[in-house]
Order: sequence, then C-alpha cells, then structure tokens
Amino acid sequence: MGNDDLVETAVRTGRVKEAAAHAAAMRESSMAGLSPRLEMLVVACEALTTPGEAGAALFERAPSLPDPERWPFDVARVRLFYGERLRRLRAMAEAREQLTQALEAFQRLGATWVTRAAVELRAGGRSAPAAARPRAVALTAQELQIATLAATGLTNKQIAERMLLSHRTIGTHLYQIYPKPGITSRAALRDALSGLDLHAEED
Repeated sequence: MGNDDLVETAVRTGRVKEAAAHAAAMRESSMAGLSPRLEMLVVACEALTTPGEAGAALFERAPSLPDPERWPFDVARVRLFYGERLRRLRAMAEAREQLTQALEAFQRLGATWVTRAAVELRAGGRSAPAAARPRAVALTAQELQIATLAATGLTNKQIAERMLLSHRTIGTHLYQIYPKPGITSRAALRDALSGLDLHAEED
C-alpha cells in the first residue's frame, strides 16, 4: 500500500488526524523532489487532508504538474478524488468533468476503479456509460452479511461477536470478498456495495 493509499484509507475511515500527520510527514520529507509523480502524490495527499475549497485548489494543482501523461492511473485517481470533493462542495458541473475524465482513464486502463468513478458520476447527476455500469457480483449469504457490517465501520472483532465467529475468520472472509467486486481495501467496501449489483448465492 502506497503513501497515498494510506492517507486516503485513513480519511475515509474517519482517522483524519492520522491522515493529516502522514500527509505532513510526506510534505516535510524530500519525497516530492524525487520525481514529478511523487510531487503530484504529495500534493494530492495534502488535498485529501485539507478541507473545503482550499483542498479543491490543491487537487486542481496536482494533475497540472510536469508530465502527467506518464502516470495515467495516478492522474485518474487524483481526478476522482477532486471530483468527489467538488461534488461535496456542490460544484456539480466541475465535479462531473473531473469524474468523467477519471472514468474514461480507468476504462482505458482496465482498472477496477471504474466502478467507484461510475458511482460518483451517477451521484453527481450523470449516468455512466453502459460499459461502466455496475456488474453482477455474487457473494455467499455469509459474505454479504460480513461485507455489509464491515461497510458500516464495524471492526472485525465487533462483526465476529455479532456473527459468533472468530475475528480471524472474519478477516479471512474479507480477504476473499475484496477481489469479487474488484476492490483492495475495507475503505472501498461501502462504495462497492452501493455501486454493484450484489446478490447472495447459495452457500
């Protein structure tokens, strides 16, 4: 998991102070001077941890750094984060522009982030292209229950107590669940559940 993944995951799970501390450490290090890509990621992490329009301004700056075309996936992620921020600021037209660019890039790259971009774009009032619309993903009844509880923010231990299982069993199930909707972390579960056509299959 990269530094930007750590910051984004911390922000999305409500650990804002930890995210801000990590972004500050990145900024104070020599990381940004090593390459334009790393500079873009440092600025993007600052943007993720900076609220409101100040953060939006940092998001706007990040993809304009030198040679963005060399890192299309990273640029697409920044545009996705920027679009999410703009949508929450109610700047819908600008949000849709960023989200559309992100979605198109993810489609070209064959990245599973297409789903998240499509969900955000739909929330911003624009239908995603048919190719990016939610696909059917089958989970067992138990997997669906675990995923739903995890998406609410419950820890593995809390889920285990509710389901009378061990927390290690819950962790194993989550590890097996993530690839099915094409995600890699717990932080993405909520969007995956809302953005995919999920249904339970027979155990």
